Amino acid sequence: MEKTIIPKDYQSTLNVYDTQTAIGFIKRCFEEALTGSLKLKRVSAPLFVDERSGLNDNLSGTERPVTFDVPALRDNGEVVHSLAKWKRVALKDYDFHSGNGLYADMNAIRRDEELDNLHSLYVDQWDWERVITKEQRTIEYLKETVQGLVNAMAETSSRLHTKYPSIKTSIDTNVAFITSQELADLYPDLTSKEREHAFVKEHPTTFILQIGDVLNHGEPHDNRAPDYDDWALNGDLLFWHDTLDCAMELSSMGIRVDSDALMDQLEKANAKDRLVYLYHQQVLNNELPLTIGGGIGQSRMCMLLLEKAHIGEVQVSLWDEETINACQNKIFLL
Repeated sequence: MEKTIIPKDYQSTLNVYDTQTAIGFIKRCFEEALTGSLKLKRVSAPLFVDERSGLNDNLSGTERPVTFDVPALRDNGEVVHSLAKWKRVALKDYDFHSGNGLYADMNAIRRDEELDNLHSLYVDQWDWERVITKEQRTIEYLKETVQGLVNAMAETSSRLHTKYPSIKTSIDTNVAFITSQELADLYPDLTSKEREHAFVKEHPTTFILQIGDVLNHGEPHDNRAPDYDDWALNGDLLFWHDTLDCAMELSSMGIRVDSDALMDQLEKANAKDRLVYLYHQQVLNNELPLTIGGGIGQSRMCMLLLEKAHIGEVQVSLWDEETINACQNKIFLL
């Protein structure tokens, strides 16, 4: 999409004061629904980790974490990108067992993020993780979990509409599941983002399965770190955002790598150097529980449910001059 899109005749459904109240309402409602649906307990989340731990999320592998020196440790800390790996270690350390899990209110800085209507330097998300059995490492179980998450969103949307009748957004609970290869076969002449737009426009709640591995045309649908999601058992949850007339990714999630998947994906990604980290050794030695988990964007959920055109309407961040000028007198950036 373009740098900053201003929808024709756009006007926020709620004023700034009501928007702030509604954001808090959405977050409370969704946390209640999510914890009930997936049996999760809230835990405290780290803002930073030791750069030597290997626990930070490498995302697509090109993003630079915010790093700072810690004189007391004679080493560096890294602001987290997400808690993808940390959560799995926490489940072991906190003695969680199969069928139960945790979630954390995570805040992060992604310094290299492109700035547009959907992307910001500041990331706030619910990071969640749940212990599973070996038998649950299946596409069917992944789909069941996705449905539970979507149901929690629909419940939140319904409660929001009751409180603010002027909000018309509703969540379609009929999830369309499609693999990234099937999507590429369906739209062979489109880019991955164009494929998402075309499919989600027809299927407003979509889960794209199996992201990270190379497709038949020689490229992955999207880059995905090789050391937390199993590329055969993961995916992205997208919704159609009427205000911007586009597909919006709200969650990336998946069943996590076991020892076999980790070695296979590290080799494919030419990233076997990561085996020096304790986390990777614990996965290889089967010392960590098998899990499923993901992140759910808080600001993006608020954007979607509150019919907002820019993520800066629901979170405070830093914006470049071009964005500020484009939004002036049209979109109120917090």
